[in-house]
Amino acid sequence: MKLETNVTAPVFKLIDIYDREIDLSLYKDKRVFIGFFRHAGCPFCNLRVHALTKIHRELQAKGMEMIFFFESKKEVLLRSIFHKEVSPIPLISDPQKLQYAAYGLEPSAAISAKSHLTSFVQTAFRARMAGVPIHMMADGESINTIPAEFLLDKGLIVKKVHYSQGLNDRLSIDTVKEFAESGTILS
Repeated sequence: MKLETNVTAPVFKLIDIYDREIDLSLYKDKRVFIGFFRHAGCPFCNLRVHALTKIHRELQAKGMEMIFFFESKKEVLLRSIFHKEVSPIPLISDPQKLQYAAYGLEPSAAISAKSHLTSFVQTAFRARMAGVPIHMMADGESINTIPAEFLLDKGLIVKKVHYSQGLNDRLSIDTVKEFAESGTILS
């Protein structure tokens, strides 16, 4: 079931790939960006992670934290220098997709196929140029996983849900920055 706005986000206490406990309830006095991504070799997701990590310090200075989820197993993520360098942002491996389900993510073969047919080559090229990983899926990963992003206000209240309608469909960086700054959502 998809999440709605103005409800409390599903709380979790998990261990990230860096062996740190990430307890969402401890973030209640901050704004939080939660990103759910596909597999460790997905160029669509890795370009997004690359863009977000570049603004991490700026968002953190405004009181916003970020938490990233990948469907890849921990050992797959840790084999990637790119993913290891995402720290200090928590990166949580969720191969059983328990949090994906808790946050209402649904797989879609149609969305995945359309994105791969219309924008995979261009996205893969941009990923190579940016130096982010692109490789085939590992054991247990799904081509049908569709990303989603959430903006939580203080008190862990969901203020923006964005279930991607394409693999390059994400919240605008301006929306994320404005929310970090003021708690308001740009249209």
